[in-house]
Amino acid sequence: MIIETNAWQETYSLGQTLGRDAVPGDVYALIGDLGVGKTVLTQGIADGLGIKEPINSPTFTIVQEYEGGRMPFYHFDVYRIGDVEEMDEIGYEDYVYGDGLTMIEWANLIEEILPKKHKEIRIEKDLNKGFDYRKITITEYA
Repeated sequence: MIIETNAWQETYSLGQTLGRDAVPGDVYALIGDLGVGKTVLTQGIADGLGIKEPINSPTFTIVQEYEGGRMPFYHFDVYRIGDVEEMDEIGYEDYVYGDGLTMIEWANLIEEILPKKHKEIRIEKDLNKGFDYRKITITEYA
């Protein structure tokens, strides 16, 4: 599925829909360059889950847990990990195979340990179509 957005509000709204549609155990693998809108989409997902606290990218903590919504939300940012073994140290599998929604930013860096069943969400810019244009491709793997 390909969705095109032309404003951050549209990207946020897509996130809200993804959050409302999520079920416990879902894993969203988020891929996109710096500044492409990963955090905006993630904030929308959290809102769709009913989480009211501020959502920031957990770049230095690797994972941030949010419990205030209809299910737990586990937000990973794996940009700074050195190698996939570090994921074991933080209990990665407990989150991914847990009872919440797991969102992994920069998931392409740990693709060898992603569960077979996940949604890949790829966000791309195309400046030829405008500064705020985003192409969001969602692929489900079973």
